[in-house]
Amino acid sequence: MTLRLEDIELIRRLKYRYWRCLDTGDIAGLRDVFTDDITVDYIGGSYRWQIAGREQVLQSIAGSFNANSVACHTGHHPEIDVQTETTASGIWYLTDVFINLAEKLRTTGSALYRDKYLKAGGQWRIAESVYERLYEEVEPYTGAAKLTAHWLARVPPPGARKHG
Repeated sequence: MTLRLEDIELIRRLKYRYWRCLDTGDIAGLRDVFTDDITVDYIGGSYRWQIAGREQVLQSIAGSFNANSVACHTGHHPEIDVQTETTASGIWYLTDVFINLAEKLRTTGSALYRDKYLKAGGQWRIAESVYERLYEEVEPYTGAAKLTAHWLARVPPPGARKHG
């Protein structure tokens, strides 16, 4: 049981790292979170995002989590089951806000993640991540966003030239 509790804690830390790297646009940090053959299927009220392969997932995330967006994802209430020494699954409750500055849209909502994890080389990674929204609200706003801090503004949008 002790090893299973350690694995559960490592998986919790993995998922927390996923959300931190997502919201800060840390694509390099996300690279170690996923297996090479990760599959994703996220179902929202206004979208469905299905993609396979770590590089494809990272490229898509980089296209959304950059200076044109503000993001806050909070995951909680994990239910993690370790099936074997190298496989586990988890259910997480998500509460999030995503602001698309280019389109002037604010999305808020919640979802239930259902993940599968694989352990290789002593490290847990996300092998499959699925969610379906419990609710989603998309609100347009007018005028400029009244941000007093904007972490992702440090991350250049895709295709932007770096100076220096």
